[in-house]
Amino acid sequence: MNFDIGGPSNISSSDSSSFSDDEDKYLNELEAINKEEELITRIVARNNNVIAQLLNQQQTQSNRRGSIPGHVVINRNREIVDRNLFNDYFAENPRYDETIFRRRFRMSRSLFLRIADAVKNHDNYFVQKRDGLGRLGLSTFQKITAALRILTYVVPADATDEYIKIGESTAIECMKRFCRDVIEVFAEQYLRSPTGNDIARLLHVGKQRGFPGMLGSLDCMHWRWKNCPTAWAGQYAGRSGSPTIILEVVADYDLWIWHAYFGMPGSNNDINVLEASHLFSNLAKGIAPPANYVIQGKEYNMGYYLADSIYPKWSTLVQTIHDPRGPKKRYFTMKQESCRKDVERAFGVLQARFAIVAQPARFWRKNDVHDIMTACIIMHNMIVEDERNLDAPIQDAMEAPTPNVEMAVDENIRFQQFLARHKQIKDKAHIALRNALIDHLWGEYTNSRIK
Repeated sequence: MNFDIGGPSNISSSDSSSFSDDEDKYLNELEAINKEEELITRIVARNNNVIAQLLNQQQTQSNRRGSIPGHVVINRNREIVDRNLFNDYFAENPRYDETIFRRRFRMSRSLFLRIADAVKNHDNYFVQKRDGLGRLGLSTFQKITAALRILTYVVPADATDEYIKIGESTAIECMKRFCRDVIEVFAEQYLRSPTGNDIARLLHVGKQRGFPGMLGSLDCMHWRWKNCPTAWAGQYAGRSGSPTIILEVVADYDLWIWHAYFGMPGSNNDINVLEASHLFSNLAKGIAPPANYVIQGKEYNMGYYLADSIYPKWSTLVQTIHDPRGPKKRYFTMKQESCRKDVERAFGVLQARFAIVAQPARFWRKNDVHDIMTACIIMHNMIVEDERNLDAPIQDAMEAPTPNVEMAVDENIRFQQFLARHKQIKDKAHIALRNALIDHLWGEYTNSRIK
C-alpha cells in the first residue's frame, strides 16, 4: 500500500494563486489600518492644539476682563458716526442751522454745549476714552445726544443705534448718568427757592397783572408709572385706576418752576401733597425773604400763591370762587383763573419739551423715575432762562436787599417762633385777603372804564 506525502511539488497552481491573493489582501488591510491610525493621531493632535489655544484665550480674556464669551460684537464704526454727528450739528459751519438744532434738541446749541461741558467736567464717564485696542470710544456728543433723544422723543433705547450707533444698554446707562449729573451740577442754581431779588421781581410783575403779593401759581400733576412694582400698585393707584406719581409745582409768569416736589403716591390728593411738601418750610423757619405789599391800604408781609378750590383756605393761598355771584366776583374769578393758568402752561410746555414726562414711565426703580423728572425740570428752567426776552417791560429786574435774619439762641424761643409763623401761614385770613383782592381788581377795572 503506497502513500504519497504532498510536498511543494504537489501544490497545484490554483492553490498558489489563492495564497498570494490572501497575502496581498492582508497587506492592503494592514496598510489601511496604519493610515487610519496615523489619521486618528493627527486629528487627536490637532484637537489638543485647538483645546490648548482655547484654554489660553479664555485665561487671557479672564485676566483682561474682556467681552463676555459668546457676545456678538457689532462693528458700528463709531468714529465715523461721531464725525458725522459733529459735522451735522457742532462744526463751525454745521449742516443743520440753529433753528433745526433748537427743534431737534429742544434747546439752543450754546445751551447744549454748556450742559455738555459741565457734565463732562463733573463725570469722567462722559469723557471720550480709548479702548484696549487703542480705538476711540463713544464721544461726549454721542452719549448726551442719545440721552436727550430718549428724554425728548421717548425714542426706544434700541432705536438710538440707527443714527448714533450706540447699544441699547449703553444708551440707557447714558440717560441715567446724564440725569443724575444734571441734578448734581445744576440743581442748586435752577431748583433754588426765590431770593430777595426774585421775590421783588415777582411782586412787581404780580402788581402789574393786578395781584399784588402774588408769587406764582400752585398745582399738581400725575405721572403714570407703567412699570410700578405689583406690591406698590394699590398704594400708587389714583382716581384713574393706574399707578401714578404726583408732582407739585409752583410756576410764575414766564413758566419758571420755583418749587417742585415729586414722589408722592397717586392715591393722595393735592392737600396731602401740600402737607408733605417743603413749600412753606423756609417761611416757617423764618429764613424766607420778606414779601411786603399793600392792598386797599392794608400792609401784608407774606406772599401768596394762586390755587384751585381743593386747596385749604390759608393766608398764603388764594383760591378761585367756585360759583361767583355778581360782577365783582365774576371779574375776580376770570382774572384769577387767567393768572393761575401759568402752572398749567408750565406742565404743558414741560411735557412738550420732554415727551418722556408725557408718556407712562417705563423704569422699574423709583429713584430713576425721580431723577428723570427732576432733570427735566432743571433743563426746563435752563431753557426758560436762555430764551427769556430781556427787553420785555414785565421782566424789569427789581433789586432787593438780602434779608438779615437773626435766629434765636434759646431753643424754646425758636420753637415758639416757629409755631407762631406756622400758625400765621395757616391762618383763616384767606377770606379777608381774597375780598381785598376782589375790591382791588374791581377798582382798577372801573377806573380803566372811566378813563
